[in-house]
Amino acid sequence: MAEKRRLNKAQFKAEIEKCLHCASKPCLKACPIGCSPHDFIEAAKSGDMEKAAKIILEANPMGQTCGLVCPDHFCMKACLRANIDYSIKIPAVQAAIISEVKKQGLNCLKCKTSNGMKVAVIGAGPAGMSAAAFLSRNGFDVAVFERENRIGGAMNLIPDFRLSYADILQDWENVCANGKIELFLNSRIDDFSALLTKGFCGVIAAIGEDEYTRLGIEGEAYAVSYFDYLKNPESYKTQGSVAVVGGGAVAVDCAVTAKRLGAQAVEMIVRRRVPDMRVTLEERNSLLENQIDITSMTRLCKIEKDDDGLVIHTCKTKFTAEGLKDIEGSIIKRSGFDRVILAVGSKRPKLDEKEKIFYAGDCILGASTVVEAAASGKKAAENLMAMVAEIKA
Repeated sequence: MAEKRRLNKAQFKAEIEKCLHCASKPCLKACPIGCSPHDFIEAAKSGDMEKAAKIILEANPMGQTCGLVCPDHFCMKACLRANIDYSIKIPAVQAAIISEVKKQGLNCLKCKTSNGMKVAVIGAGPAGMSAAAFLSRNGFDVAVFERENRIGGAMNLIPDFRLSYADILQDWENVCANGKIELFLNSRIDDFSALLTKGFCGVIAAIGEDEYTRLGIEGEAYAVSYFDYLKNPESYKTQGSVAVVGGGAVAVDCAVTAKRLGAQAVEMIVRRRVPDMRVTLEERNSLLENQIDITSMTRLCKIEKDDDGLVIHTCKTKFTAEGLKDIEGSIIKRSGFDRVILAVGSKRPKLDEKEKIFYAGDCILGASTVVEAAASGKKAAENLMAMVAEIKA
């Protein structure tokens, strides 16, 4: 899908020429992080790509990444061009601008002189990266502690065909360009308060979600979680049949990844109706393009193993006044599956609220988009800076 987000020069020009430059800027109002497509498209149309990139990155340090993976229900949904023909492909335009300016070697952003204060950011996912960017621009020295051996956080679960690690690194390079951020990989921090005794004036914890939702069914141990699967899909590669349980964007990523890795047949098992699936038009189209089946109004209730592989037991569901219920007597047994992937959600960790510790990203939002996580990191940075200003006053 990322391939479709990379515009050539003719496509880029065609997209920006569609902009109506609405005075009300509905695209800006719809953006979680407050980036203005109206303004960066206007700058791009005038030929000032550096100004366009500056408008993007000043509002959103994750400009490249968001351009490649942002869903269509923010700025694109608000785009009034859709009343004439089709919405402008705003995320793709954004990604093209950042990529072009990076190729030219232009450094767009300035930052304040150092204020002598240090902040610890825990987690180098989109929320942590965003928080670090805004803090460093405002004169803080920032130490980022990441428990894994590379940056990205949950963005590393996005398949390469949608977002490559090189794209994540490109945003990180922009974030670190001012030289005020120090990164510590393989550094797990459990005691946030302890950092406050080591010279840090505040802590932003962008620790994400690392526990997937379990179904609590018999034989669940035979399934693999979306977290483990997307972290290393090659190790779960199969040419047989795959069942993906879930109907959201992550389930789509699992299903498409399995098919692209050679699975003969991939089927999504969804408890609700197909129109209820929380996926974008682009994601729906990817299911069609990859010939992935969807079995809706169906619940997985048991997994077994036999000589031919995995056996799943499913039952049909229906909507009632009390909510979604199983249909009595509808359980069926199906064999011949090589892999069952669970992608039904994740759990937020329990947070210890303490003074001078601010939380950001999926640990407070639940599973979110990159731009929502980045916006949360920006808000946490603003709250921390407001606290510092109040103490100084």
